[in-house]
Amino acid sequence: MGTEFRKLVWKFLLEIPYGKTTTYGEISKKVAKVKNIEKMSAQAIGGAVGHNPISIIIPCHRVIGADGRLTGYAGGIEIKKKLLELERNV
Repeated sequence: MGTEFRKLVWKFLLEIPYGKTTTYGEISKKVAKVKNIEKMSAQAIGGAVGHNPISIIIPCHRVIGADGRLTGYAGGIEIKKKLLELERNV
């Protein structure tokens, strides 16, 4: 279904609480720590997030850019925005 790297990233996606967001950079720090390396590219994290095959279950819509902007989502940015708004209002 996915490489070990992607599965590791998806595991961190599952840890993002409902109604909360995190950044690609924050996930990259967690992955680097697990892999015992100095740093990991946020772009590499973005690639793994983008290959999430079950995005409604593994909440990739909760990952945003470092500057708070909504970035990349397979369903489109408007859907990502609506999902985040729904979670914040429930």
